[in-house]
Amino acid sequence: MTQRLVIIGNGMVGLRFLENLLEAAPNLYEITVIGAEPRAAYNRVLLSPFLAGEIAADDVAMKPTSWYAENKVDLRLGQRAKTLDAKSKSITLDSGDTLSFDICVLATGSKPIRLPIPGADQLKGVHTFRDFDDVTTFRSVAQPGRPAVVIGGGLLGIETAYGLARAGVEVHLVHLMDRLMERQLDAKGGAILKSALEERGIEVHLEAATEVILDDGQGSVSGVRLRDGKEIPGDIVVMAVGVQANTDLAKDASLNVGRGIKVSDNLETSAPGVYALGECAEHLGVCYGLVEPGYDQALVLAHHLADQPTLYAGNVLSTNLKVSGVPVFSAGDFSGDGTHSVITQDEAHKSYRRLFVKDNNLVGVVLVGDTADALWYRDLIAERTDISPFKDALAFGPAFANAA
Repeated sequence: MTQRLVIIGNGMVGLRFLENLLEAAPNLYEITVIGAEPRAAYNRVLLSPFLAGEIAADDVAMKPTSWYAENKVDLRLGQRAKTLDAKSKSITLDSGDTLSFDICVLATGSKPIRLPIPGADQLKGVHTFRDFDDVTTFRSVAQPGRPAVVIGGGLLGIETAYGLARAGVEVHLVHLMDRLMERQLDAKGGAILKSALEERGIEVHLEAATEVILDDGQGSVSGVRLRDGKEIPGDIVVMAVGVQANTDLAKDASLNVGRGIKVSDNLETSAPGVYALGECAEHLGVCYGLVEPGYDQALVLAHHLADQPTLYAGNVLSTNLKVSGVPVFSAGDFSGDGTHSVITQDEAHKSYRRLFVKDNNLVGVVLVGDTADALWYRDLIAERTDISPFKDALAFGPAFANAA
């Protein structure tokens, strides 16, 4: 008898899981997909270049709605799962419809963090940047030549700032820490990235704590005031300080939730038959918040539900960013504890490479400007490869290492 499977969430990871499952077991389940947004899955990673005008809306889309129908998938867009009852195995939608299931997969993703800054919830013009509709909003309110303030110098903030700047907006990027992407870059790498952004017209303010969002006197934002008293003008303010796992539905269903929905090595939650993956999931205390680990989880879960058992062992954290021709990559641990560094730098080409080595293993890497060897380094970290045979050639990439 065909089992009923409901996927709650139609984002990138939810779609990848669906694709993997259809390939592994095309006729095993009767599948329903619930998507809160009014459009089918699209590539969130491309929202920044879409905002910048570098690509079109069709380039962001991943699958047309016709694809779901062709694969006999019941796609319900613009609907939210209101309640999940893990015991009776039923889901109630905000439309009032009730769905029963044998297997439920939670791919509810994450939601943007809004800082509790005075003015943030009262004034018009304060936004986050998370979905397709945000691009539409920015295009209507962010005017070329007019100022905008982006709060947050992590990956999300930089992509937001870049997209706005490419659209002709005068962008101020405000960051609390002493360097950009402090979780992914060392001081030198952060400085090179800052210089690259400034060359592209983005004014970067480091060690800058936003104290209040300013009122223009008519209920809209006019900028921000920093803790040191400095005021920065802005017709809009975008909070891009990160995301948090969307666990509301799981909490209401009394699933085991920490920072995310806690899952086992086969991605099952504390409720039998209910699974979670992607940004909403927490595995061994880690919420990855990145696409690649979500894709790995999607493959594991698809195989598990297709009776091809496999387990998820976690991922080496890595980050890829490309700011108008300036690529940045980091992976692993670069805290420096018990490690020694191998550094190469080419000032002329603005290329910087720092490798963190411990006990004949590569444990971390930071690359700025030239990331051609990024995946090789990541694999060395993930596989804990003994680098002693080519240790002296490690900084020059696989071609030199293989010749060593």
